[in-house]
Amino acid sequence: MKKPQKESRPEALRSMTGYATETAESTAGNLSLELRAVNSRFLDLSFRMGEDFRALEPTLRERIGASVKRGKLECRVNFSAREDCALPDTLNDELLTRIQALSKAAMAAFPQARGLSVAEILRWPGMLGDNTPDPEVLHVTALRLLDAALVQFNASRAREGEKLKAIIAERLAAMREHVERIRPRTPEIVAAYREKLNKRLEELLSSPDRERIHQEVALFAQKIDVDEELDRLLTHLDEVARVLDAGGAAGKRLDFLMQELNREANTLGSKSASLELTQTSVELKVLIEQMREQIQNIE
Repeated sequence: MKKPQKESRPEALRSMTGYATETAESTAGNLSLELRAVNSRFLDLSFRMGEDFRALEPTLRERIGASVKRGKLECRVNFSAREDCALPDTLNDELLTRIQALSKAAMAAFPQARGLSVAEILRWPGMLGDNTPDPEVLHVTALRLLDAALVQFNASRAREGEKLKAIIAERLAAMREHVERIRPRTPEIVAAYREKLNKRLEELLSSPDRERIHQEVALFAQKIDVDEELDRLLTHLDEVARVLDAGGAAGKRLDFLMQELNREANTLGSKSASLELTQTSVELKVLIEQMREQIQNIE
């Protein structure tokens, strides 16, 4: 007997803006990792961290890229030694002698090179005994902090995405109301415009060919019929709602749909046969622009 398959839950709709920070304390000091992101067309990663963590950058980049698809994201990694951490009475003389010998040999081979600074010597692993943090331990801790920060980061982006979804859904409902209000009125609007045009042409022509007038008016009435535009508007509105419900990295798809909605609204305005249709077209374009502004924030 086959087990019933679990229904897959839709992905969260996420904003591109977000922030998260995680810290870890040790006897040597505090390690912090911070993520912050703003809007961008693509995924643009930058890192601000000490040289001790540079070897981690490819791994950090890979893990962030697996969880974030778009946005200008900055990752900061910082280690602060404890101020109250007891310092040894002396340096590691054996290690200091070896570093001095190696430094002299390197300077002999490369006279123009810059020598080691006191700060660099003091930070050398093992120079201050057990007080010097183990780089491997720092790296493992930094990756653990990254994983925790990404969970927090994506949760905040999902919460913001839900707010954006609600705003866009309100505009969708308003657009649908405009379309459904004007749609039953279009045959009446076209018929009224046809009658008005008939009378006007008969007044202007001294010897009117009534049959030809009726043919031309009927042809023009077909050109100003907006039923197809209204149908396509409703279809696009349904697709926007579907994409919102599906979630995930939907920003580019939604932006494309805004272009399609705007095209239909513009055509509706250009074919308008009444002030009512013109006003509807304007209202639709205002709502589309409001949605587009919100969609610029969606991943």
